[in-house]
Amino acid sequence: MTSLLVSDSIQTIQKSLDLVIQKGRGLSDNVLRWNPSDEEWSIMQILCHLAEAVPYWLDEIELLLEIPGKDWGRGLQQEARLEAVKKEKVDSTALSTVLSELEYLKTKVEQTLSKLDDEKLALEAPSRNPRFGTKPISFIVDHLLVEHTMKHLGQIERNLSKINS
Repeated sequence: MTSLLVSDSIQTIQKSLDLVIQKGRGLSDNVLRWNPSDEEWSIMQILCHLAEAVPYWLDEIELLLEIPGKDWGRGLQQEARLEAVKKEKVDSTALSTVLSELEYLKTKVEQTLSKLDDEKLALEAPSRNPRFGTKPISFIVDHLLVEHTMKHLGQIERNLSKINS
């Protein structure tokens, strides 16, 4: 049976994805692709990153359920992560495509996380990222899905407030 924590996490991630989609929909190309600074991503880069990162972490959870104790994770320099936000790739990606991917992820989040109960959430495994060490699956859900999605929603909101000021 799915725990209350998992049900809340599913709803929070889905709501964050809904808000990300709403904020991205209808924006002009100039607004979508505007970079606030050299260190910050454009809204389109954030959307593309989420479309890559959320399924990555869901797949990592699936692998941990299949092979308990398997190492998981990645560093900031992981190739697929970097590729998802490259200017050339982002510039060639249609907004409708990335929004469709994000829409589908709401279902994938529910399908994957619904497999978790309190016992599975407590399963621990070592991270490939030494910063994290050994963590339970609940860490991936809380930190790398819930908080991560909310953080990027906040980035989109900051970008919009900067462009509107």
